[in-house]
Amino acid sequence: MTDPGASTWSAQRREAYANDLGAAASLVAVTARSNRSKSDRDPAEWLRPAAGVHCRYVAEWAGMKLRWALRADQAEVAVLREVADGCPEQTVTYEPTA
Repeated sequence: MTDPGASTWSAQRREAYANDLGAAASLVAVTARSNRSKSDRDPAEWLRPAAGVHCRYVAEWAGMKLRWALRADQAEVAVLREVADGCPEQTVTYEPTA
């Protein structure tokens, strides 16, 4: 997995990311089991078990990457594109952070 770019962030920027309330999709309530299952894996390594939410999930993931100017590795991009191909009605929305 490629470093997405956050390794060079200041402590203040890391805290802002961890507590991002500026985007509705930043903090999504999930069960503890689902959270443990995902851990720190990206969509190339983990997708939510319910296929019906894959479109929303990858759109929110891509929006988060764009919002925080984070990189995605080739495997991650491939999965995002593959899922997105089946989501013609889904859009990615985001507002860049300062």
